Amino acid sequence: MAEQYKKVTHCIFDMDGLLLDTEKLYTEATQRILDKFGGPKYTFEVKLSLMGVVHMDMCRKLVDIYKLPISPDEYSKLQKEINSQLMIDAQLMPGAERLLKHLHKHNIPFCLATSSGQDMVEVKITHHQELFKLFNHRVCGSSDPEVKNGKPAPDIFLIAASRFPDKPQPSQCLVFEDAPNGVMAAHSAGMQVVMVPDERVPLEMSSLATQRLLSLEEFQPELYGLPPFDN
Repeated sequence: MAEQYKKVTHCIFDMDGLLLDTEKLYTEATQRILDKFGGPKYTFEVKLSLMGVVHMDMCRKLVDIYKLPISPDEYSKLQKEINSQLMIDAQLMPGAERLLKHLHKHNIPFCLATSSGQDMVEVKITHHQELFKLFNHRVCGSSDPEVKNGKPAPDIFLIAASRFPDKPQPSQCLVFEDAPNGVMAAHSAGMQVVMVPDERVPLEMSSLATQRLLSLEEFQPELYGLPPFDN
């Protein structure tokens, strides 16, 4: 095992942009709303600052950034209406199904830690129910009362770890993330983190990641003391 990688026993997964290809759908939903108010462009720079942020914090920031003539609650209602239409067709990201089934086959406990609310998670996994039944548990930051602070605070990952039956130490957990805010959260929680970001994310924004990959297909479980893939 390479010196910079430490053995882990549990895995924690973000969802949007990592397991499910939803980030482009979020971009479309946000742009549709902005178009209702004169069409300012939803830039990648703004999107990057909001990735991983809990729902209402994101709504407040978007209303403020674009000076929209609606309240954050009104923005939230519009966003949820459009998301419900778009997210039902969310597709799996490359390598996601293979990795999850591999971990399950080898009895490696893993859970979900997403900033999405439980209601939106159910919409997104409509066509992937069997795969998401493999998770030990889910922590949905926008609707879980225990998650007081969203990413980049470490709360969601510490809570996720605490809900495994054997309550592993943070150092025993490996987080998978696509967003810089999520990487900061995992690092603050004392966990190693594999980052699989959008290729437009600057390299310096992955400096806290243990490893940066182009795709989950590149992940080598054995680097972290996990069983290697069969092929």
